[in-house]
Amino acid sequence: MTSLWFSLQEFFSTSSNWSGPSGIPARVGEHAVYTILAWLLAAGIAVPIGLWTGHSGRGGLLVGASANAARALPTYGVLVLLVVLLGIGLGPVLIPLVALAIPPILLNTYEGVRAAPPAITDAARGMGMTGREVLRQVELPIALPLMLVGLRTAAVQVVATATIAAAVSFGGIGRYIIDGLARRDYTLVVGGAVLAMAASILVLVLFAVARRVLVSPGLR
Repeated sequence: MTSLWFSLQEFFSTSSNWSGPSGIPARVGEHAVYTILAWLLAAGIAVPIGLWTGHSGRGGLLVGASANAARALPTYGVLVLLVVLLGIGLGPVLIPLVALAIPPILLNTYEGVRAAPPAITDAARGMGMTGREVLRQVELPIALPLMLVGLRTAAVQVVATATIAAAVSFGGIGRYIIDGLARRDYTLVVGGAVLAMAASILVLVLFAVARRVLVSPGLR
């Protein structure tokens, strides 16, 4: 425990770790870029599909099957395969992260919309609302708490797994872990692990705030 605390102190108190392209701010920024891009791409794919299938009641089996298939993909294995096939680039890094993030967003969006009580949606249609209006004004607010759970789960998974980008010569927080293992530098490994943990906690805090702001009190 003492050695762990000493390593943390050494990592965060070393001035060279706070400047330059290998400094903590630069590595955290790179990690944030990978995470946000992958999460936005996954949300852009999964949310519309989940909303449509949940609203229409069609394709539920396909949603479940495709999400489970994506969950079964080994993220690191897919990354290595894509690098071999496509070469080193941002695409091979983002694709497995997007595949990792899609299942929780897709399933929670679908289940959230399907959870809207039929009596409420039927009453909305009886008032003259169109299908889109029912989805936007009735089903979406009801589904939002569960959707945020899926988005939060995906974000935490991506921010934790984005460390693998360093395995194919990219940056991010994982650079400290990969380089530390290669050099047998325990300080770098511990520092990178703590930064990754802090990033995950930050994501949880941000989604807790988002839930507080976006979800109506009656649905919390």
